[in-house]
Amino acid sequence: MYENTEKDALVFQIIKLTEQISKRFADGDDEEKQWMAQKIKNPILRQLLPNITIVMLHVLEAVGQFGPVNGITISKEMEIPKGTVSKITRKLESLNLIRKEQLPDNKKEILFSITPLGYELFEVHKDLHEHIEKNVFQFLNKYHSNELDFLTRVLEDILKQSLVQLEE
Repeated sequence: MYENTEKDALVFQIIKLTEQISKRFADGDDEEKQWMAQKIKNPILRQLLPNITIVMLHVLEAVGQFGPVNGITISKEMEIPKGTVSKITRKLESLNLIRKEQLPDNKKEILFSITPLGYELFEVHKDLHEHIEKNVFQFLNKYHSNELDFLTRVLEDILKQSLVQLEE
């Protein structure tokens, strides 16, 4: 299976680096929250921020982008289960970041819209994504187009392939 070749050594190095990148992205949630905390001017939001998860921020983002919006649309847009959306929207509502409204002609239909407080957080989160995107562009611009093309192909292949079910 492994022949101790230069190629095998590179594969092992890629595995190790991938694990390190994965850990860094997981730990990056704290870095993102620190960045946001520096940008938030509202003391109420600054106090709420430590209790807000990344998924909560992304649901808030969906409500801010598509609102008024129902839970099914949020679920489809974010590709997360409806139950998760329901749980997170309750938390966001309890923090006064979104509000829910029932349609007068359809009591089952609940629409979520963003509150002024939620909009402040939505804007800071949007600024964070723009900041990260700018930095990614700046970082990747040091590579040639053919290198970026190769990296794109590798990442696309990884997304298509289960690394657990690869056995032949």
